[in-house]
Amino acid sequence: MKTIGIIGAMPSELVDIRELLGKGELDSQSAFEFHINYMNDKRIVSVCCGIGKVNAAVCTQTLISLYNADCIINAGIAGGMDEKVKVCDIVISKDVMHHDLLSRFLDNYPPFNSSFKADEKLIEIAESSCKSHSYNSFTERIVSGEMFISDNELKARIKKEFNPYAVDMESSAVGHCAFLNKIPFVTIRCISDNADDEGEMSFEQFEKIAAKRVSDVAYSILKSI
Repeated sequence: MKTIGIIGAMPSELVDIRELLGKGELDSQSAFEFHINYMNDKRIVSVCCGIGKVNAAVCTQTLISLYNADCIINAGIAGGMDEKVKVCDIVISKDVMHHDLLSRFLDNYPPFNSSFKADEKLIEIAESSCKSHSYNSFTERIVSGEMFISDNELKARIKKEFNPYAVDMESSAVGHCAFLNKIPFVTIRCISDNADDEGEMSFEQFEKIAAKRVSDVAYSILKSI
């Protein structure tokens, strides 16, 4: 039986998809609560990892080690980092990177690297899912760091160095852990704010709408895998 892992940072990012999946089994491991559902011949394990890269990495490794996840979907909301990306658009990860770590510290010490590529098949399914819901989407880079970006100057620096389309606090850790374990992954993030001086106000306004859109896409992916 194939096991598909779904990771969200906050409860609000998973509430809609868990409603679609229905009541399942609960299992607590390493301070995380895993919800286990079944869809045809697939086991779906969803978990809220909490905010930040350390939480995301520990949670992802637990999901892989204890539940033998065959692939991972990281679903949630994010800040937009490119002028073409609007609030409520979806960014699918082409690759993920840490924006708060100098890339040479990873690139100089194989087998680690600074960019973690998402699985091409999962990307293709995610793109098709967005089209089926008529959600505007981009398949581009997503970066992560240990901070909520709501500052124009910091946004400009990150954009210049990494050229991302979205920024969050977990995706790069999920991708990094999946890479080390040779597990296919994809990140799907709906834009809740523009990661600028108005970011916190926009986040509060659009968080639920963005989370619902990500849930719609993630659920379509589950049915298609």
